[in-house]
Amino acid sequence: MIARFNFYPLCPRPDVVLGVKQHADSSAITILLQDKEVEGLQVLKDDQWFRVPVVPYGLLINVGDQVEIMSNGTFKSPVHRVLTNAERERNTLAIFIIPDVAVGIGPVEKLINEERPRAYKDIKNYVELFFQSYQQGKRPIEAAKISQELH
Repeated sequence: MIARFNFYPLCPRPDVVLGVKQHADSSAITILLQDKEVEGLQVLKDDQWFRVPVVPYGLLINVGDQVEIMSNGTFKSPVHRVLTNAERERNTLAIFIIPDVAVGIGPVEKLINEERPRAYKDIKNYVELFFQSYQQGKRPIEAAKISQELH
């Protein structure tokens, strides 16, 4: 488990500066305590960005890439980003629940069948793959997918 406090200061150009660029979390599960008043989180759905409303003192639970892999794609890891704000600063707390990097992950065997073939490879240290891909602007989960041509 890793906890990260995020501080987003005032930004004079929120039209050109993001707080965090678009990504999906490398964790299994992410727990987010948003700022109780200032919005900034957006989620991508059908190629459109939607704001995530603030629920004061509420916890937002986000499925990460590792649960998507382990669930053989049953649960999807959402792509999201954080906006900056010209008028108000924003604080959040994110807690990332991450399996031991030395232990491999892969789809649970009971979730693989003829109707739903194995969609992901077994992989170790997904977080390392995540950071390599993130720096290149790619989704790391794509590297974990099994080519559909094999099925």
